[in-house]
Amino acid sequence: MSQETRTIAWVGGQFFQARMEAEGFRVRHIPILWPETFTWEDIVARCGCAPDAVVYADRSMPPPLLGVERFPCLTAFYCIDSHIHGWYPLYAGSFDLCAVSLRDHVERFAAELPPGRVIWLPPCAEDRYQPHAAEKEFDLLFAGTVDPETTPQRHDFLKRLSALFPGLAVRQGDFNQLLPRARVVLNIAERGDLNFRVFEALACGACLLTPRIANGQAELFNDGEHFALYEPDDAADAAAKARALLADGSQRKALALAGFTLVNDAHRPAHRAQAFAALLRQGFDETLVPRRLAHPNAALRKRLRLMYLHWAENSGADAPSARYLAEAQAKN
Repeated sequence: MSQETRTIAWVGGQFFQARMEAEGFRVRHIPILWPETFTWEDIVARCGCAPDAVVYADRSMPPPLLGVERFPCLTAFYCIDSHIHGWYPLYAGSFDLCAVSLRDHVERFAAELPPGRVIWLPPCAEDRYQPHAAEKEFDLLFAGTVDPETTPQRHDFLKRLSALFPGLAVRQGDFNQLLPRARVVLNIAERGDLNFRVFEALACGACLLTPRIANGQAELFNDGEHFALYEPDDAADAAAKARALLADGSQRKALALAGFTLVNDAHRPAHRAQAFAALLRQGFDETLVPRRLAHPNAALRKRLRLMYLHWAENSGADAPSARYLAEAQAKN
């Protein structure tokens, strides 16, 4: 590798991480399998060197990086679950850069960072999701976890839909194996998020029936061209749309082909890595790190202390609690 290659400590989810090497970065992945915390010293020890950038790729857990605003390298947050965690924009304010998967939430994050530091970076489909020939076993299939305790809205909607559409099948397993076996694949967006399932289903060559939502859906896809839309939480509308699709094999085939082509051409990990790499290069070019270290944000630090105190009381584990408290009490 050339001397220009920069090292990234990639903390958390992998997403398009493997494609960052092709963008000219050396990546050291630090997985997060349970709630844990990392200081700058921890990051250096895990990487075996001082990285040029630290990226936190969302794992939907309590804040894993402590003292981010003091890190002596470029920092970036790839945020996925802002529809679940209301404290994310505040935490993002401690990073130099941020990429947000939900378009309608970008403004909330932009309010916490200087102009030009936040981009919209939608979900994508991993390269392993591909169409393949399979016998059609299901008229309408929902693939995923359904539990009245952990996914109550999903459970309720599917219960209502199954009463109107007895052919509904609910399964768990590998999307690559399940989705090609369905004539129509159903998606649910419980919190109005443009979720990964949309991209993954289309990448598998499925005819997708998904709710009409915001968060960039209309900017990326067209109803009746790439998929079919039903009104959110409207079981009767979903059942009617599913019947219409089942009655028109030509339309199902056209939707599946157009949806796959769009995702394959524009929404794979290579596309997201290219955009994220451009954001990192922007941060290096604008010398954000020395500017941040030279001008500490006292107001942000005060607000972050409250966040860390919250997690010191609510993290549910002795070691993280102690580290959150220490961070809240840090003098700088």
